Amino acid sequence: MKKQLVLILILFASFVKAQDKKQSYSFSLDQAISHALTNNRTAINAGRDIEMAKKKKWETTAMGLPQINGAVSYQDNFKLQTSLLPAEIFGGPKGEFAEVTFGTKHNGGGSLSLSQLIFDGSYLVALQASKTYLKFYENYKVKTDTDVREMIINAYGNVLLADESAQILQKNKAILEKTLFDTDQTYKNGLIEEENVEQLKITLSSVTSNLNYVTRLKDISLKMLKVNLGIDIDADLTLTDKLDVLTQNNLDLALKSSEFNAYSNINYMISQNFVEQRNLELKLQKSKALPTLAAGMNFGYNSFGNTFSFFNSNQRYFNYSNLGVSLNVPIFSSFARSARTQQAKIALEKAKTDLTETEQKLKLAYQNAKSDYEYSIEQYKSSKENLKLAERIEKKQEIKFKEGLSSSFDFTEAQRQLYTSQQSYLQTMVDVINKKAALQKVIGNK
Repeated sequence: MKKQLVLILILFASFVKAQDKKQSYSFSLDQAISHALTNNRTAINAGRDIEMAKKKKWETTAMGLPQINGAVSYQDNFKLQTSLLPAEIFGGPKGEFAEVTFGTKHNGGGSLSLSQLIFDGSYLVALQASKTYLKFYENYKVKTDTDVREMIINAYGNVLLADESAQILQKNKAILEKTLFDTDQTYKNGLIEEENVEQLKITLSSVTSNLNYVTRLKDISLKMLKVNLGIDIDADLTLTDKLDVLTQNNLDLALKSSEFNAYSNINYMISQNFVEQRNLELKLQKSKALPTLAAGMNFGYNSFGNTFSFFNSNQRYFNYSNLGVSLNVPIFSSFARSARTQQAKIALEKAKTDLTETEQKLKLAYQNAKSDYEYSIEQYKSSKENLKLAERIEKKQEIKFKEGLSSSFDFTEAQRQLYTSQQSYLQTMVDVINKKAALQKVIGNK
């Protein structure tokens, strides 16, 4: 019994410790966006790509800087190669050969070499390309942040939508349960028909089912938001903004009349970056027709012996050194360079065509996003008025139903119309927020 008590205490302490480690977060929408831009895993990797591009740029730059290499060698000739020489060289009979070996059993040496590129057209182009390469990943980071921002807005809105829907459905369920109870009592007293009770049971069953679905949806939406925020899926997360307040803040009529400039869109900048890359590839192919000039210097020592005595103070080392310059001049490549140059020209023209296509698509995307945003505002205002009408109609039908002046069918239809109007109103609020985010993304605003 005592051992069991100790075990329970240990498990309880472990549980409490685990709960203490569980992190809690509380974000407004702006705070959520700020947190995601720093902690979203895709955004983090996009930042790492920039760092890799910077290192790649320096790698390219270093190719044209002095290169120094050192080498140490040792060779044990445990069996020297035998050669045959005419014996008469050593005073032997003519026509015979003497077996001789050249070299020593142990050979060792050390050397340093210095090389320097003096001129290479492809290197100059590579330096320009490394800057373009870095610029591409900087633009890609901006695009990633833009995508993350829109993703957080959508995910944040979906959680609020599910939460508001659940609250409304819970309220509708409570009202329905009371109405059903009162109606059932009236039926038991023989004042109304059983069909009135059955109609309300059907409506209550539908509302309960929707409530269960929305509750599960809220949990999934919240976990999706956590993933996008870059926080643990089991962490506690509280959203401080309200759906209606966010909607009012996103009713930006000035944005509807803003002018569009495709050049400020990050997708256009990335396409422009591809044009620059293709242009540099063309320059690279042209530069390969230019000569290359390089210089180098070598300095070293060699030592030989039939015994391993390289570390003895009397061991002899033989110095050597040289300095050289090399010039490589391309003369004729059977038109291979010309073919590669023509391919690069075609690739450049394709990139320019793609850039024009991107510009046209962005203009169309702006018109669509602007239209969708304007429509979402119109739908929001319309659904707001429709909800007020549906509430009044449902209230009137409820009074008539309780007084026996209206059928259960009319009352049920009024209820369904109210529930549809409620969900439509909530959805239009989210649409206003999401459509504005989509329009800002196209425009390039943050």
